[in-house]
Amino acid sequence: MKTFKLFILVATAIAVFYSCKKEDTIGGKLFTAQVNVTTYDYLKTNHLFDTLVIMIDRLNLKDEVNSSGTFFAVTNYSIHNFVLAKQAQLQLQEKNENLKFTFDSLNLSTLKDSLRAYMFKSRYTRNNLTLAGSLATADNGELRLIQLRPTTDYTSNLFTTSPQYIYLSKLVATQYFSLPPVLDTTTVKQLDPSQILSTLCQTTGILTTTGVLHVLSNDHTFTYFNNVDN
Repeated sequence: MKTFKLFILVATAIAVFYSCKKEDTIGGKLFTAQVNVTTYDYLKTNHLFDTLVIMIDRLNLKDEVNSSGTFFAVTNYSIHNFVLAKQAQLQLQEKNENLKFTFDSLNLSTLKDSLRAYMFKSRYTRNNLTLAGSLATADNGELRLIQLRPTTDYTSNLFTTSPQYIYLSKLVATQYFSLPPVLDTTTVKQLDPSQILSTLCQTTGILTTTGVLHVLSNDHTFTYFNNVDN
């Protein structure tokens, strides 16, 4: 019986490992990498992105989303995290813990470039990313670090190499550390860890008819709000 249980455990671990590699996904259900719709239409058919689609529509960014080679999509949770952070900030400023701030309270016109910070002209997939990462210019003109990172989630001897996840990072100046005049692959390595605000992609490698779509973790806060002094 013990031998049988061990066999089942090993077989399951191997199946999970190869499914992850094939589908490029973390958690949730597996998906088919190629979808026969545009990036915008894919987002519109998935309720996880209802709030994002509202923002795209109100900001007239549909064409820009579809013209992006790579789009890092934020979920409803990420935008909700942003709204809660804004509410907490205003409660402190107004000294009113009962102050309510909702999605409808947002001045969306001021967030157009913030949403463009998740769009990139080039296509970034596992095939052209490395552990060192690529410094990529987002559509709002800001530099972002896109890279693979190995995980230690799996400690079994079954895996000869650790699985690698895609991360999107914002590079910032802090109270104690400034950004170098020129950001490149060399100067990025010299940054303090507190200057690299990283978000795991919970789903990666969705290939639409217009580009590559990666989905950021639900615990991400849109714009990285409150990760540093904004």
